[in-house]
Amino acid sequence: MATIDIIKTGENIKRIIKQKGMKIADVQSAFGFNTPQAIYKWMRGDCMPTIDNIVMMTDIFGVGMDDIVAVRRV
Repeated sequence: MATIDIIKTGENIKRIIKQKGMKIADVQSAFGFNTPQAIYKWMRGDCMPTIDNIVMMTDIFGVGMDDIVAVRRV
């Protein structure tokens, strides 16, 4: 069975932001968020972004969904 690894997904988001040379404020602006709290929660693995937000990330970061979402086989 496959499940989403929330912690690893958060690490992926954090790594991609850093690799792209973006700041949290850049990502916040791209999403139109008033505060960066949701982005920090994603990066810590406290929660998963919605599928809509993951699709937006693929466009913003220029990566595939597999680069963002980490799947764990159990």
